[in-house]
Amino acid sequence: MIRRVLLDSPVSRAGFWYAHLVGLAWGFLWSTGRVEKEGGLIVFRGMPKWTFGRGGSCVGACYLTNENVSEPVLRHERVHVAQWRRYGMLFPFLYLLSGRDPLRNRFEIEAGLEDGGYVKRRWRPASGRTAS
Repeated sequence: MIRRVLLDSPVSRAGFWYAHLVGLAWGFLWSTGRVEKEGGLIVFRGMPKWTFGRGGSCVGACYLTNENVSEPVLRHERVHVAQWRRYGMLFPFLYLLSGRDPLRNRFEIEAGLEDGGYVKRRWRPASGRTAS
């Protein structure tokens, strides 16, 4: 019953939109770079380093960063947007409970450790080719 009310529900969507508005306000307040919509994310570049965590932070559908905007990173952040939508304002608490180590944090693992830059990309041969 509680899961139905809190996850993927009107309550979690309201939490997502609240977080999104906070992200917009924070981004517009501190961003000194370009602001662009990229595949469902609003990317705020040029943020002072103290205004976000690690290489960037996702708040609602806002990605706050200085310059960490490669396509793999944006793909990683889009997964965080989906997590915000599912969990709403529970997401920051669940994220903290999952721990600061991204290699053990279930939300970072789900978003992709390689895309997030937490582990090196493994070399993979091009599709259709075999390594000799």
